[in-house]
Amino acid sequence: MDNWLARTRLLLGDEAVNSLRHSRVAVLGLGGVGGAAAEAICRSGVGAMLLADYDKVDITNLNRQLIAVTSTVGHDKTEAAARRLRDINPELDLTLREGRLTPENLPEVLDWQPDYILDCIDNVTAKLALTVLCRERGIRLITCLGTGNRLDPSLLRVGNLPDTAGTGCPLSRIMRKELRRRGITDLTVVYSLEVPVEPAGVPAADNGRHPPASMAFVPPAAGFLMASYAVRDLLGLLPPAGR
Repeated sequence: MDNWLARTRLLLGDEAVNSLRHSRVAVLGLGGVGGAAAEAICRSGVGAMLLADYDKVDITNLNRQLIAVTSTVGHDKTEAAARRLRDINPELDLTLREGRLTPENLPEVLDWQPDYILDCIDNVTAKLALTVLCRERGIRLITCLGTGNRLDPSLLRVGNLPDTAGTGCPLSRIMRKELRRRGITDLTVVYSLEVPVEPAGVPAADNGRHPPASMAFVPPAAGFLMASYAVRDLLGLLPPAGR
């Protein structure tokens, strides 16, 4: 296994590879975005990871989630992801947290002392609480906004939360409003410029809403963008304006 990062060393050099080996990254949420982000972080050679999710792999995940294959349907997402990542890097120091993340238990995640957190949570309350806690503790964070109902990964961007105004993303609108009330206006986010597509051919639920529609293009691409940004930030490779 000594040479599995040979191509990474060619790109980054020994010092960077060694730095990543001693880095600690948490990926919260292991759906279409988080599963891809976790795999990219693992394949980058990060030495310690924390994975958190409350859900099980469902047959409807097969169209877009890297951890979802027929043999993992019905399994906890944390366990499915762990098996996949350990198959990539058997030496990975892996911590799993099952159960829904809430404002009450998020401090326990931060007690793991991550160098970076990738927020792929689909719960607004938890996302807001996580942002505030990371700001208080000085932990670097990148957050993913809405990727459902979109088809074009080339319209994904990494930017600051205020940049998302006018994108038509309900999640970004709530995040801007609620974080502003908490005195936070800047937050690194992955978001889409694409106008959300109206779901077709599926009846709405009793509340009149459709479940988020998605395919294998946008959510994983968003996860890869998050991982790329986090790794470059850990290594000090971001341009000054990118921080």
